[in-house]
Amino acid sequence: MQEFIQFPQIDPIIFSVGPVALRWYGLMYLLGFVGAVWLGNKQADKPNSGWTREQVSDLLFYGFLGVIIGGRMGYVLFYHFDFFLDDPLYLFKVWEGGMSFHGGLLGVIAALFYFARREKKHLLAMGDFVAPLVPLGLGFGRIGNFINGELWGRVSDVPWAMVFPGGGPLARHPSQLYQAALEGFCLFIILYWVSQKPRPLGLLSGIFLFGYGVSRFIMEFFRAPDKHLESLVTDYSLSMGQMLTIPMLIMGGLFIYKAIKNPVMVKGEK
Repeated sequence: MQEFIQFPQIDPIIFSVGPVALRWYGLMYLLGFVGAVWLGNKQADKPNSGWTREQVSDLLFYGFLGVIIGGRMGYVLFYHFDFFLDDPLYLFKVWEGGMSFHGGLLGVIAALFYFARREKKHLLAMGDFVAPLVPLGLGFGRIGNFINGELWGRVSDVPWAMVFPGGGPLARHPSQLYQAALEGFCLFIILYWVSQKPRPLGLLSGIFLFGYGVSRFIMEFFRAPDKHLESLVTDYSLSMGQMLTIPMLIMGGLFIYKAIKNPVMVKGEK
């Protein structure tokens, strides 16, 4: 009988001082945010970048608000709209958990629209600036999901499959680590590499949208659907995550096509 890897027992709290506790999940998001600040400031410090550190700070603040507000609204509207209809105040019950990447993305796009108008910057230039900053946060966030033993994958018999607490007795794909690698760190490497070279305006935005879309679409085949969505997903249909990703693939592809077809060149970040 094949023996599978047992999920390591990891205390979610790193340390605590009185009522204040530092959790691994929070630390992962903190690392993602610090990485975004560092990269943003590094880009702003380049000669003739058109950015200041103050603008980077403001942009990340509005982006953070967009992630939180959009992520919560997206989760409720995309995944739990029935709860919202029964109790509209469910939208504000963030302590019960539930965030959506696609909703968070819409929130960030709204923040970019506002900031671009306020600072009189081109929207695509804003998107190109932000694109390399995002994947590190996604990667660290997925590692946080893994440490928490949540959002596990589908049942599998691959040698590296894991038995997760709360996931039943069957071994599953550690899909959180797949996502951390693909939509997080691999996408970051590609975007950072492209950002260091002269490139058409909008190319980085397109690569991010298309790259994340491809990564997420693939990963949904390994990730177990949420319990309340299992009835909507079969081996022959698209998951909610895949359906929400299709617009990203289309928009990303259009941005890349337009950037290559009618290039407006911008300098790299070296």
